[in-house]
Amino acid sequence: MTNASATLARIDLLSELSKTELRQIERLMTPIDIRAGREFITEGTPGREAFIILEGIASVRHNGRVIATVGPGEVLGEVAVVAGLRRSATVVAETDIVAEVLDRREFVALLDANPKLSQKILIAAIKRLHDLEPGLLG
Repeated sequence: MTNASATLARIDLLSELSKTELRQIERLMTPIDIRAGREFITEGTPGREAFIILEGIASVRHNGRVIATVGPGEVLGEVAVVAGLRRSATVVAETDIVAEVLDRREFVALLDANPKLSQKILIAAIKRLHDLEPGLLG
């Protein structure tokens, strides 16, 4: 399993996927460089991609306040990619960053072509929701 696949496997929504399914997702990823000081996720905007930080440090801000600092191995924006939600925070590169990006359109096309993969992700999302809000889902 490659580093990117191992990182993908640690994401709650993808943790039940096989190595083959993780490699399918990994093939959709694109490496990018993000310069220090750049805001690459903006709170309130549509989530069109997820990022895996390979090198560098970023700050996560909500309502203008820093709520976390993230670095290598961290995944940002995966919920927005899976569910098509708006961003819940802003993320700014504190140093130059090397990241892998997963585009939502390509990811959704993979899910459309692979119902078993879609089902696994749906079940993982429901389990995660249940863990967060046990009284919400009978």
